[in-house]
Amino acid sequence: MSSEERQDMENPEELDNEVNGAQSEAMRNVTYLSGMYQDWFLDYASYVILERAVPYVNDGLKPVQRRILHAMKQLDDGRYNKVANIIGNTMQYHPHGDASIGDALVQLGQKDLLIDTQGNWGNILTGDSSAAPRYIEARLSKFALEVLFNPKTTNWKLSYDGRNKEPITLPVKFPLLLAQGVEGIAVGLASKILPHNFNELIDACIAYLKEEEFVLYPDFPTAGMVEVSRYNDGLRGGAVKVRARIEKVDNKTLKISEIPFGKTTSSLIDSIIKANDKGKIKIKKIDDNTAADVEILIHLANGISSDKTIDALYAFTDCETSISPNACIIEDDTPKFIGVSEILRRSADNTVALLKLELEIRKNELEEAWHYASLERIFIENRIYRDIEECETWESVLSTIDEGLKPHTQHLMRAVTEDDIVRLTEIKIKRISKFDIDKAKDYIQSIEDEIEEIKVHIANIIPFTIRYFQAIKKKYGKGKERKTEIRSFENIVATKVVVANQKLYINREDGFMGTSLKKDEYVCECSDIDDVIIFRKDGTYFVTKVSDKSFIGKNILHIAVFRKNDKRTIYNVAYRDGRGGICYVKRFSVTSITRDKEYDLTKGTTGSRILYFTANPNGEAEIIRVVLKPKPRLKKLNFEFDFAELAVKGRASMGNILSRNDVHKITLKHEGVSTLGGRKIWFDPDVLRLNTDQRGDFLGEFMGDDRILVVSRPSTFHFTSFDLSNHYSDKISIIEKFDAEKVWSAVFYDADQEYWYLKRFTMEGNGKPTGFVGDNPENKLLILTDEKHPRFEISFGGKNEDRPNEIIEGEEFIGVKSYKARGKRLSIYEIAEIEEIEPLPRENEITEDLESEAVDEVTTEDDKNQIELNM
Repeated sequence: MSSEERQDMENPEELDNEVNGAQSEAMRNVTYLSGMYQDWFLDYASYVILERAVPYVNDGLKPVQRRILHAMKQLDDGRYNKVANIIGNTMQYHPHGDASIGDALVQLGQKDLLIDTQGNWGNILTGDSSAAPRYIEARLSKFALEVLFNPKTTNWKLSYDGRNKEPITLPVKFPLLLAQGVEGIAVGLASKILPHNFNELIDACIAYLKEEEFVLYPDFPTAGMVEVSRYNDGLRGGAVKVRARIEKVDNKTLKISEIPFGKTTSSLIDSIIKANDKGKIKIKKIDDNTAADVEILIHLANGISSDKTIDALYAFTDCETSISPNACIIEDDTPKFIGVSEILRRSADNTVALLKLELEIRKNELEEAWHYASLERIFIENRIYRDIEECETWESVLSTIDEGLKPHTQHLMRAVTEDDIVRLTEIKIKRISKFDIDKAKDYIQSIEDEIEEIKVHIANIIPFTIRYFQAIKKKYGKGKERKTEIRSFENIVATKVVVANQKLYINREDGFMGTSLKKDEYVCECSDIDDVIIFRKDGTYFVTKVSDKSFIGKNILHIAVFRKNDKRTIYNVAYRDGRGGICYVKRFSVTSITRDKEYDLTKGTTGSRILYFTANPNGEAEIIRVVLKPKPRLKKLNFEFDFAELAVKGRASMGNILSRNDVHKITLKHEGVSTLGGRKIWFDPDVLRLNTDQRGDFLGEFMGDDRILVVSRPSTFHFTSFDLSNHYSDKISIIEKFDAEKVWSAVFYDADQEYWYLKRFTMEGNGKPTGFVGDNPENKLLILTDEKHPRFEISFGGKNEDRPNEIIEGEEFIGVKSYKARGKRLSIYEIAEIEEIEPLPRENEITEDLESEAVDEVTTEDDKNQIELNM
């Protein structure tokens, strides 16, 4: 033991004091985790929000974008610069690596607005990356040079290392943030502003300055279609659906020509292949022919509906996606959430302020120029320069000039300063000797005129700003028309369009059903996302999901795929209430029930049993034969019953009494027909789809083989079924229930004969589009009408303009022929105009109308009989 240790043992109090002191000193140097979080993490979060991820509302740029554009302006000489060089110059202002600058620069270039690019800059359609920075070049676009920069109105700050100046924000005179869109993820918040159309933004700015209403919707560089019903002005909680544009090449081939925003052809094809692998859709192969434009060809397997596949692509692949905007911006160094309409208003207000500031700066510059030009004129015109020849000191020179100016400076805009006098002394003798008073007066007058013009602009700054926006649109708006079509999307029910990729089986003995019971009884084809409805013999039923294997109970009476909201499938049932009870019959549908919850179609009495059951997909009502059990004094042991006598009621209804006697058996006597009538079909022009929900134009009531006639621009027709999954083009001019007896009249120009023709015909043919004005693509349809007695008025032109107008009676002019016939030439003279005019009423039609009006006025049966006798 050392002497120091023995001393410590002898003086324990001193040892404790030393230890406590050391601990206190250590405690003073400790930083607790909460303190670190408050200081370090919040500083980091603030930096990421303000300096990296979120754009500023003033100019719509993130810091890296602003620094790139500033560096490009510093390099600008009208020629292209290597991107590597631009990146290097940007690093003077941006405290991060070259990779982040390069990525941001490429993204700016791909937006095709601020940067004029040269070389391989990648492809937003295919997702291909750009070439290396040393191989590609860029320069600022003319638009960027005009609207982004003005050093006189720019506020500056020192760069991160204090060696250079960089703009706090650029003086952008355009809603750039909404034109380009932005996406950034910061700490604790994110920003996602969708791009909007260049011309629509300018129109909205003009509307706002005129105090008119405006509305803004996204427009994407990848085109496609967008539904904006829930856009919510770009605020949190809103959403837009974007779709690829899918067209039918033929019944076996689909073509995707435009893709949803945020997707590439590669990612889209991958999602289609995955859906095919999962059995959601069935395709044979995919060809990607994308180059400058998107072209993805999808070849369908045999027996697959192209219309149904289109819906399935939207339901199960990235052909339809949802985007949730989140308009977060930086204002006054604070993140704020404001809608795109408010962003545009602030941008327009900022443009007004910047233009006014530019005018005021220009006005001040002109006033200074006027002031000096006036001083120069006074100095030379009054020969004040001669008075300084005798002066021996600088001070006496300045004072002599000052005294010489005083009698002539009363009209100046401001007082003469020493700097003004010094500047006069710098005028060269050569300039004085060549001074022209008239030219000086004209120059001063031109300055005064421009000052007055600027004052008018400042006083009328709103109209001046509107003219500025109009000039920008005229100069740069061409070729920037809307690419993305705004459409209403019909909600696609996945279970209706999914391919039946499974087979459903049932083991009645053990009470199991599923897709893996391949040795048991086959039920039907289904998909793995379907529901099935199961009825038991005791009257209980329920809906459950398709699975590999699940227990559903014994005594299964009926099992089938369940379609939600299906009002056409009607169940016809006869059941006994309890043991030996009354027998009831009922007709009902099951449109929507809770999954895996058990229901009862009987009254729920113990011992109830189903005696007869059918499921009818189109509401058929059959006739049954009922055989009763014999008993004393029961004479009639069998009878027939027609289910058509029953109304379709709710699934919980008790039903009607079939017999109070014991029923021995019930058998089918006759197959039934539908009691629901035809299906009433509407066509919704917004989504170009058929529906039964009374949306759009009523086409009629359809049954069996009824068809729909579709006439498309410019001059073709075809027929379709009334299947709700049908797709229609936006080139439809007429869509209606097909009437084979209807006669159509067409006035058209025959380019081969160079005359106008009239033809009358009935539509006929198969489902393929068929032209009815000839094969020459130069033929032009003018009028197509289904008027029974069409009349046309012809006016003549050219050498025959004095010829009186001619009225053509369609029925008398030409008979009804095939749609393939050319028709009859309307005139050999040069025709200026052809118009359809009101048909003349026919005598039989007048009589029918009078009879109809007379019947409408009848109020009693006796009156009706009297009219019938009179007729």
